[in-house]
Amino acid sequence: MGADDVHPASRAARPSPREHTLTSTRPAHQAGETPLAHVVFIAASAAMGGFLFGYDSAVINGAVTGIQKHFAVGSGETAATVAAALLGSAVGAAGAGWLADRFGRIRIMQLAAVLFAVSGVGSMFPPNIEVLAMWRVIGGIAIGIASVIAPAYIAEVSPAAYRGRLGSFQQMAIVLGIAVSQLANYALNQAAGGDSSGQLAGIEAWRWMLGVEAIPALVYGLMSLAIPESPRYLIASGREAKAREVLAEVEGPEADLDARITEIRSVMATERRSSLRDLLGGRFGLLPIVWIGIGASVFQQFVGINVIFYYSSLLWQSVGIKESSSLLISLSTSIINIIGTVIAMSLVDRVGRKPLALAGSAGMMVALAVASWAFSYRTGTGDTAQIPNLQAVIALVAAHFFVLCFAFSWGVVVWVLLGEMFPNRIRALALGVAASAQWLANWMITVTFPSLANWNLSATYAIYAGFALLSIPFVMFAIKETRGRTLESMG
Repeated sequence: MGADDVHPASRAARPSPREHTLTSTRPAHQAGETPLAHVVFIAASAAMGGFLFGYDSAVINGAVTGIQKHFAVGSGETAATVAAALLGSAVGAAGAGWLADRFGRIRIMQLAAVLFAVSGVGSMFPPNIEVLAMWRVIGGIAIGIASVIAPAYIAEVSPAAYRGRLGSFQQMAIVLGIAVSQLANYALNQAAGGDSSGQLAGIEAWRWMLGVEAIPALVYGLMSLAIPESPRYLIASGREAKAREVLAEVEGPEADLDARITEIRSVMATERRSSLRDLLGGRFGLLPIVWIGIGASVFQQFVGINVIFYYSSLLWQSVGIKESSSLLISLSTSIINIIGTVIAMSLVDRVGRKPLALAGSAGMMVALAVASWAFSYRTGTGDTAQIPNLQAVIALVAAHFFVLCFAFSWGVVVWVLLGEMFPNRIRALALGVAASAQWLANWMITVTFPSLANWNLSATYAIYAGFALLSIPFVMFAIKETRGRTLESMG
């Protein structure tokens, strides 16, 4: 996570000339392997937390109908259970920076892997809806940790020229996790006869949907054993020789390691370990840059993106589409999400963060407004709900276009910015605060959608369109471009 927070040991003497020579000239790569290929592996391993983030967040979409039937609960209890993970995510995000600065980035990744696995198994066999919500909270804590650790760690190990694309691995992993969860949901639903309450090996399909998460959680834990600790954390912990080895690995043996070490240490030399007091300042309590990070996080959620991933099966059922078909639609939007993320990864370091965000905001505003118009034609409720064929097709196209616009812009850009935009001395804590705000905003949207949709689905989407519109001046006037800048230059 962040930051080059100074530890007293970080001012330890430099290695001896002999040690310096050995570490700075040590072959960092196998023959034929480029530094970039090695960094890609490191970033992909760290981003496995994002995969689990996406899987755990979205898998509930396929299970929610079976959960409602099994526990005989209504929309209120369902919303509370779905949103419970988000409260845990806010807690995990708030504490991740503090934990990572004290115990290292890798150990906290491993903690998240354990929590993901335990939550998956526990969610598979809850005796009641309250216990299921508890396991969702535990999984949410892991999501919150992963949401903070991965972007900050990737930013810290990535060369500046590739940091945007490597940082976008987090979002790619998230959307892949979402897609795999929807694919698993659809496959399990079909295997159970098109009903998430159907039996597979004597266990209801929705339970399998939630429990399968333990497998990628194990993979995440194993991959975390194969990647190095952040060089900034190593320097802060007084392990400069090891930090030099890691920098050689990620920037290549021909890189000016002395200059990079000096750059990091010069920033750290004037700093102390950050605390919450360091985030305070300005006219409104927090530093302006912290408010900007919070604002970016809130706008990312207030456009309603996670309604698509948490509730799309219920959303499409609410306009007369069958459960199995609604899960197939959820899978198709997940594929669109991947396509948009690939576009963002190819453009984020070429055109910059702000242009992508502005283009995405405009596209989302149009898509949400069109969806609002289409949903205004809905008639009936529950099993009698329906929408005319023309408006149904337009709503489906608008929903897919909305996901595409989000994926190539705010989905990637916000995570890249949060890993870059804060000064080194507060990066860990500020990123944690911004990520916590994101999860609280996510919780607010998630817990209110069922009630808002029952009240007026069209008006709900009009509200989301309004937030997409407001995000345009926010990007224009509040966000600063970070493309191509080193982390040490973020003042």
